[in-house]
Amino acid sequence: MVDMASEKFDILKHELVPRHEVLKPEEAVEVLRSLGVRPEQLPYLRASDPVARAIGAKPGDVVRITRRSPTAGRVIVYRFVIAG
Repeated sequence: MVDMASEKFDILKHELVPRHEVLKPEEAVEVLRSLGVRPEQLPYLRASDPVARAIGAKPGDVVRITRRSPTAGRVIVYRFVIAG
């Protein structure tokens, strides 16, 4: 019998989890400026989300998510990290 508590699962390596990366503050400012939005206007990502925890995202960070798309090829979206 396998002890599941002793085995670590890396959520970032799962095929259904797209690439997540925390933007540097200056990069986040540039992205927000190009989109013409304030951070709180972006969709939210809770700091307690398993992927947010895995990449070390803190409330106030902007996260870039890059997904594969069968129709568009690659889609980039942004999320604002909130407490919770």
